[in-house]
Amino acid sequence: MPDCAGRVLLMGEIEVSGLTARFDGYSLAFVRVGDAEPIPGSYWGQPEAGIIVDTVYYRDDTPVHSVMHEACHCVCMSADRRQCLHTNAGGDYDEENAVCYLQILLSDKIDGLGADRIMADMDAWGYTFRLGSARAWFESDAQDARHWLRSRNIIAA
Repeated sequence: MPDCAGRVLLMGEIEVSGLTARFDGYSLAFVRVGDAEPIPGSYWGQPEAGIIVDTVYYRDDTPVHSVMHEACHCVCMSADRRQCLHTNAGGDYDEENAVCYLQILLSDKIDGLGADRIMADMDAWGYTFRLGSARAWFESDAQDARHWLRSRNIIAA
């Protein structure tokens, strides 16, 4: 994980209720853990967000894009699969692309965040995309992700 503290937006720097409200209707809980505590269900380790069943865990030093990504994994999986969720969201290549697309799409509806910021943070953190940046991929090469999300009625046509 790159040392990007100060370059990416952290959960302690935003109004968390704006982010969590964006996930109303998806049966998700968001739990802040203490600064020195380990983050339950964190696949990549601290300070990355963690997921267990229907709960997304984070600290103030967790990047916002990490919380968005893990929450979008939960949105993109079936209820049955979510009941077994612990740390590793699993899924395949197509689902991972859909999760990345959805986190960009939803971030644009959160005050103080926006698609521009989330894409810049994804690039700074080291997400890799075929066209070299989140923006280039999102704008020019994400048809498969949109199709995946539409076919599962996660986004509208």
